[in-house]
Amino acid sequence: MTAEAAPADRWLVEALRAIVGDRVTAADAVREQHGRDESYHAPRAPDLVVFATTTDEVSRVVQACAHHGAAVIPYGAGTSLEGHVAALQGGVSIDLTRMDRILAVNVEDMDVTVEAGVTRKRLNEDLRDAGLFFPVDPGADASIGGMAATRASGTNAVRYGTMRDAVLAMTVVLADGRVIRTSRRARKSAAGYDLTRLFVGSEGTLGVITEVTLRLHPIPEAVRAAVASYPDIKAAVDSVIATVQSGVPIARIELLDAAQMDAVNRYSGLDYPVEPTLFYEFHGSQMGVAEQVEVVEGIARDYGAAAFHWAARQEDRDRLWQARHNAYYAALALRPGSRGFTTDVCVPLSRLAECITETAADLEQSFLMAPMVGHVGDGNFHLVILVDPDNPGELAEAERLNERLVMRALAMDGTCTGEHGVGFGKMPFLATEHGEALSVMAALKRALDPDNIMNPGKIVLPS
Repeated sequence: MTAEAAPADRWLVEALRAIVGDRVTAADAVREQHGRDESYHAPRAPDLVVFATTTDEVSRVVQACAHHGAAVIPYGAGTSLEGHVAALQGGVSIDLTRMDRILAVNVEDMDVTVEAGVTRKRLNEDLRDAGLFFPVDPGADASIGGMAATRASGTNAVRYGTMRDAVLAMTVVLADGRVIRTSRRARKSAAGYDLTRLFVGSEGTLGVITEVTLRLHPIPEAVRAAVASYPDIKAAVDSVIATVQSGVPIARIELLDAAQMDAVNRYSGLDYPVEPTLFYEFHGSQMGVAEQVEVVEGIARDYGAAAFHWAARQEDRDRLWQARHNAYYAALALRPGSRGFTTDVCVPLSRLAECITETAADLEQSFLMAPMVGHVGDGNFHLVILVDPDNPGELAEAERLNERLVMRALAMDGTCTGEHGVGFGKMPFLATEHGEALSVMAALKRALDPDNIMNPGKIVLPS
């Protein structure tokens, strides 16, 4: 792979070639791939793409970019949803997918250290024989580095937490090329600032994450999954709140509205009722799971749920959760040729039913279709607003719905994004959410990246 004629500085091209040889390219197809993610945002291609294989290479590439004043955009699997990988100022995309080694599995300590390009599915395949698993599951087969950078979450968060909880330490290349380790492997520490939490969720704006140490969990002895439909959205959400407040350590509890269930049935060949529906999964010992199931079934009946449909066998559970993970693509299939204007918010659990009910009322008044799905056990839900990206009227309506949703969540002391992250799509809402704290974030950005080369134009402006 060689660098071809491109708008990049030829001196930078030569500097990068000296570091990585023919693993730098300006080929249009490669550049375009690295300038887009899964979102509706218009792609913005970098000037060059570098395929790094070691932390040392990343360090030297960043030093070269700093010397030439070129932007640096880290790239993992490209599955983000708020324009995180768009090269808004051109520059160099550092592709970390070839940094895919599992460096150390510490079975007794239940942790693992991996390079940033390892994907979550590959990691769990390698961990299976050790009786351990990594539970953060955003649906897409994202890279671990990208998941750390975006503070990813997913269907298991209600029990196992998010990447904020899973990451013990990271190796990070700073804007001047310095390499730091944010922490040790100890499960807790009071030694200085918590740099690990600073870089988790920084979306490449403070440095390039090249290695991650993760907390693991034992594979549960028993797993059961179920589906139950409800008479309306409010009943389903109230059932979720009662389940969480009862103290049941449920592993997953996902809400799909009627429109999303219709999409899932069509796309995945299922035949569940086209009604608001909860997907459940229970983890634990055989006796523990049986107790959880008894409590949750009782709560569900109290809120008008139809009979549970159980998926006890592994292959049935896999089919069920694959259908859930394909919900985005199922939604798009409802309107062929559309793009998904995706958004998510998270609110305190006590306000969840109110937030979802008011949002559903907005959607009933709109001419756009927007299936809803949510990790409602922790107050997080998503809309996939189906739009024609070439229709200004539809984009304006999607923006209106999105803004109403976000401002409603903020008024309820929630957040503008529970897991998609900020990128540049959610930047307009940060001042309302954080107030003066946003200036502190800008000060941190200036301190660590004074020349604003690290994924510029994302999260916060340095001045």
